[in-house]
Amino acid sequence: MNINQRLNDFLKARFLIDDYAIKNWIFIIYLLVLALIMIANIHSYESKIFKLADLTKEVKELRAEFVDRRSELMKLKMESTVTQKMILRDIKPSGQPPIKIKVTTEKDTTSWFKKIWK
Repeated sequence: MNINQRLNDFLKARFLIDDYAIKNWIFIIYLLVLALIMIANIHSYESKIFKLADLTKEVKELRAEFVDRRSELMKLKMESTVTQKMILRDIKPSGQPPIKIKVTTEKDTTSWFKKIWK
């Protein structure tokens, strides 16, 4: 066979219909399945990358909101802010400091034996 004949057979796809074509078909199917698996794998990888980017963006937004809320809370907890809000309700801070109250209990001097028989 000369080169022209082989080129002509290749262009007419005779390698797919010859007696030994089953080997060629199995190899072609193997390549197709491999290509499909690779495409599915790349698609899965890209979707995970996009999901990761979205989650990273959401985490940054939530962290910023957390910092904002925490600073807001710190402002609200300040004594001056509480005092201003209470003045609007006609509640004023006391002029004298609080007094500590101590509660004392009497010690029971009875013996444990007498306590059992009460």
